[in-house]
Amino acid sequence: METYYHPQDLPKFEEIGEEAPELAEKFFDYYAAVFAEGELTEREKALIALAVAHTVQCPYCIDAYTQACLEKGSNLSEMTEAVHVATAIRGGSSLVHGVQMRNIAKKISL
Repeated sequence: METYYHPQDLPKFEEIGEEAPELAEKFFDYYAAVFAEGELTEREKALIALAVAHTVQCPYCIDAYTQACLEKGSNLSEMTEAVHVATAIRGGSSLVHGVQMRNIAKKISL
């Protein structure tokens, strides 16, 4: 079955800058700086990126950061826990919006 997502497209990411090389260069410089060792290790940043990738549901990012996590020494248990953290935050943010629903329902019910 044909899908929109093609894993072989991931290495083509850098091609995104062909029509706007100045902007692409700025983005890739920023990207490299963000993922460089700092207050957080590269391994910690990769775990965060993996969790965020699941939250934004980017299959390319999931592939890339699964590989990055493994290369930087994370194991499947750590990666799975990071995904569960993202899931809890995403689920909680959906539930907390229930307060908005309740406020509107109370206002309409008056």
